[in-house]
Amino acid sequence: MKFCLNTSTIKPQPLLRKIELSGQAGYDGIELWINDVYDFIGRGGEVREVEKALADHGLIVPSMIAIRQWGDMDGWEYQLVKDEAHRRFALAARLGAPYIVAPPPLELARQDHLPERYADLLEIGRQEGIRPTFEYISFFKSVYNLTDAWGIVQETDDPDSTIILDAFHNWNSNSTLDDLRAIPLEKISHYHIDDAHPDIAPTEQKDPDRVMLGEGQIDLAAELAVLKEKGYDRTMSLELFNADLWEQDPLDVISNGLTKMKTLWAEA
Repeated sequence: MKFCLNTSTIKPQPLLRKIELSGQAGYDGIELWINDVYDFIGRGGEVREVEKALADHGLIVPSMIAIRQWGDMDGWEYQLVKDEAHRRFALAARLGAPYIVAPPPLELARQDHLPERYADLLEIGRQEGIRPTFEYISFFKSVYNLTDAWGIVQETDDPDSTIILDAFHNWNSNSTLDDLRAIPLEKISHYHIDDAHPDIAPTEQKDPDRVMLGEGQIDLAAELAVLKEKGYDRTMSLELFNADLWEQDPLDVISNGLTKMKTLWAEA
């Protein structure tokens, strides 16, 4: 297993500092947000500086986040989204990411058009050398649970289609361990590990409610045991959006998270 950091966990830090901290803490990889790279370039930075930082710290990039609005727009606006997909896919591929995350619509409460749209992204991915991976978001209105997400991936019926798993979204949507067992190993792109606020019920939590591993309600050991049972042993990222953690020493936070990730995986 390669243990990675999703940079949302230390969101306020500058991009190169996030990479430096991940290397210092001993992570194998870092899951970058494309908007962070865009912001870095907009302030005068260059992509080659990001490439060098990753190489200097020996970090892989398991996936990058994200291509959005591909399920929200129609007509000429959808064409603009596809144009942006080419740019984002090319950038992520240049940084060595095999996958880029494709979340579903936030407000649009329909799914019937998503297999065709996801197929469009997969074709763009083949052109740019990267695979868009389908994501479900437990507090979105369109695709918010694992079963529906897997159904869309199946209906897309493309050899390059995959799904990115997330402990928080599984728990917060009342998805089950059997739902997780139904996903074939070869269709799993990556895994986000996180815990849920101890005092808020499932289906009522949002990203900022995530807490450090072992401090919330999710039975992470049981979920990791299913992943081991399936033979999944590639990459996982610590992905938290907790503002209280952002105020703490970032190296302490991510070092603690890495220790907890490794312990949970070893004991699952």
